[in-house]
Amino acid sequence: MRTKGTAGELELRRRIGGRLLLQGRKLREVAEACDVDISSVKRWKAALREGGLEALAVKGSPGREPKLDESQKAKLVEILLAGPVNAGYRNQLWTRARVADVIANRFGIRYHPVHVGRILRNLGFSCQMPEHKAREQDDEEIAHWRRYKWPALKRGLATTIYDSFFSMNLA
Repeated sequence: MRTKGTAGELELRRRIGGRLLLQGRKLREVAEACDVDISSVKRWKAALREGGLEALAVKGSPGREPKLDESQKAKLVEILLAGPVNAGYRNQLWTRARVADVIANRFGIRYHPVHVGRILRNLGFSCQMPEHKAREQDDEEIAHWRRYKWPALKRGLATTIYDSFFSMNLA
């Protein structure tokens, strides 16, 4: 199982272990001091013999380089913050598919919408659904209803109004 920590933290642990090995400490001492398995210390010792302390440095993450570079990501953030309408869409709703289209049109890079979601999360954006609100909705009327009518309904005044309405002779 991989030891927990960032790449930099793990490198620091390896370098401390490497310095202890260079001082002539025993494998078990180094393993206990760095809180790692003795097999890790053996690997560190072999790396030290081959390339010195620099051999314990971070190697970089495996995998392909990102298609979007940092300046393109910064430009994408600007586009997203300006809003979908400024990007040519009819409403204020960003979707992963729309962001994928923007990336393709502006930067010439094609991403699957699912991967666009990962990119957006890494840029600090989160999934949110827009609030649905009727165009005819009157906020003042709603506040009045909540303040005066709803408490009356809760107290039971509505039942007396209901009963009196149906007790009327409508014939």
